[in-house]
Amino acid sequence: MNLRDLQYLIAVADLRNFSQAANQCCVSQPTLSNQIRKLEETLGVVVFERSNKRVMPTETGEQIISLARRVLREVDAMHDVAQSAQDPLAGKFRLGAFPTLSTYIFPSLVPKITAAMPQLRLVLVEEKTQTLLDRLKRGELDAALLALPVYDDQLVVRALFDDEFFLAVPPLHPLAKKKQAEQTDLSNSKLLLLEEGHCLRDQALEVCHRVGMEEEQDFRATSLETLRQMVKAGSGITFMPNIAIQPDETGICYVPFKKPAPYRTIGLVWRKTSARMAVIEKLLPMLTPD
Repeated sequence: MNLRDLQYLIAVADLRNFSQAANQCCVSQPTLSNQIRKLEETLGVVVFERSNKRVMPTETGEQIISLARRVLREVDAMHDVAQSAQDPLAGKFRLGAFPTLSTYIFPSLVPKITAAMPQLRLVLVEEKTQTLLDRLKRGELDAALLALPVYDDQLVVRALFDDEFFLAVPPLHPLAKKKQAEQTDLSNSKLLLLEEGHCLRDQALEVCHRVGMEEEQDFRATSLETLRQMVKAGSGITFMPNIAIQPDETGICYVPFKKPAPYRTIGLVWRKTSARMAVIEKLLPMLTPD
């Protein structure tokens, strides 16, 4: 058994297809199939159920695949530690963010990081909040940008900035004429929201519950950009975080809330045991929007 065999194993597990896994691993299908079979013989178990129509891990196979992923992560981490020991600002750094933030912060952040740490190999990951937390604790991410609060004894949390919400309405909506919206103005309106799993949805629902506002039940968006276009089409109103507001945009009005306005606090989160503190300390000042 060697590391290459484990890579073959994971490729088959991910793709559920020996031919596609072989292409991904740049080997012939017979070579990959033979190595998987030898691995099963060495372990004395069947890792994959095979048929003409599908490939599926066995119950024991799922456990072995999970362990193989862990082994490869540890090997990858070993390389990162060795490289960062030679140059603390080099090696791979995996940074995550949730979708309603990543779209708006990553494009301006990447050039800053590249200029400040040219030897750093930056890997950006966009996932929902709970997935980011799980991957962070499993060591699959080095840090993540999240909406606070985050409570976990294994993690360090550093608040970065507050991202205020604006009310997004069509130009002909009655609230578009107001200089400031009050949360009580929303009580007779229906709000367009994101689908389950987005933290912005949870934050918006908190405001809805306070003022007796109803969610539009027949529509749930997968992204802020979908919400933006639905508002422009006159399908409803929504909350839009300041970081996502585009200057000189037409077909939509962004009305600020009367103070205290609803907002989300964005922070950087990393493991207490992280070996990438040199990068994190260099990164922190870059994370406040211009």
